[in-house]
Amino acid sequence: MKLVYLVLDGAAGDPNLGKTAYMIADKPNLDSLAYKGKCGLMYVIGKGIAPESDAAVLALLGYDPINEHPGRGPIEALGVDIELKEEKEVAFRGNFATVDPLTKKIIDRRAGRGINKEEANELASLIDGIQLLNGKGYAKVKATVGHRVVVVLGHKEKQLGDEVSNTDPAYERRGKVSVALENFDATIKPCIPLNQDEKNRITCELVNEFTERAIKILSSSKVNESRLKNGMLPANAILLRDAGTGKAKMKDISAMYSNLKFSALTEMPVEKGIAKAAGMKMIDVSSISGERKHVYEQWALKTIEALSVSDVVYVHLKGPDEPGHEGNLKLKTKIIEDIDKYYLGSIVKYLEKEDIAILVTSDHATPCEKKAHSDSPVPFLLYSKNFSDGDRIKRFDEVECKSGSFGLISEGKNLLKTVLSFLKML
Repeated sequence: MKLVYLVLDGAAGDPNLGKTAYMIADKPNLDSLAYKGKCGLMYVIGKGIAPESDAAVLALLGYDPINEHPGRGPIEALGVDIELKEEKEVAFRGNFATVDPLTKKIIDRRAGRGINKEEANELASLIDGIQLLNGKGYAKVKATVGHRVVVVLGHKEKQLGDEVSNTDPAYERRGKVSVALENFDATIKPCIPLNQDEKNRITCELVNEFTERAIKILSSSKVNESRLKNGMLPANAILLRDAGTGKAKMKDISAMYSNLKFSALTEMPVEKGIAKAAGMKMIDVSSISGERKHVYEQWALKTIEALSVSDVVYVHLKGPDEPGHEGNLKLKTKIIEDIDKYYLGSIVKYLEKEDIAILVTSDHATPCEKKAHSDSPVPFLLYSKNFSDGDRIKRFDEVECKSGSFGLISEGKNLLKTVLSFLKML
């Protein structure tokens, strides 16, 4: 039996804070699958941990995000096809942000989330290739999606370390993983070594000079002059987090699951990087754009095509997460409804024709009330037409799925293994 593994990014919420998008949305396909399928709740990383996307996706694929994390910087670099020089370069996930150039007080960590592709590319080009440490160091900057960038800092002579702190104050570095903080001082933090290795000290020198230079260059850019004239926030700084050196190395996912063949449909650099590092076949969706109806229908067609060459097709849809961060419950609900209608509408018909199962979940909750990731457990469902009976869950949401037959899974890294074992018994 083949499997569609659908992850709705940030779609879950926290019912303790109010009605969630899953509870409000008109989603007949998800609700029907939950009624006829097997459901449960899951802490993606563990109780009390609000997961970031990288660690969450690793867990959902069965990796230990604490001990098997290759580093988000290298993952994002791989996702945009940047190959790092071993120990001479260190990669970071970055955000274009709005700051006060004098005090470095952060006005908006994502520059209002309103940066278009042309603006992002032009801003990145202004600081791409700048020389640091009197010409001994350099920066590579590549805009990815929206406010997101990949920054690679290098040294022409010395090795660099990646055990350094984040300059983004919203995330605290804990090993290879960053944890979102509910409360923080909204000021760019200086990068400091997390141990006394000389390699880490040099990396911090590069980071701190890059941060200063980027603010000066971006603040005086024509792009930001235009943004200010049009009443938009300037993207005049870059916040860095999750340093990593070397290539993003991971165990081959096929070897982890009895040589099953995996494909991936992803749109964000971090998910692309993880899929590539895991050895999945990448399905190109980069040319798909336009209205959500068209996008989700095309993604459904690509999913069905991928099933012809793969045993497991991993599909990661970013849509619901963005309005969660914006606190826009109405838009988050509408996106879930569109996914249900236009993506799942096509997939469900195919499931009934073929011997295909579907697993649906979220990589984390992004409650609109918090405008940030939370540690809330996320609902999941598994459906196959071969099930003799289902859980008869009335709605696919955070409350109803609590009574599902899978119960509560305490760590997301066990989900896929559990599901594949369950399907083998059918």
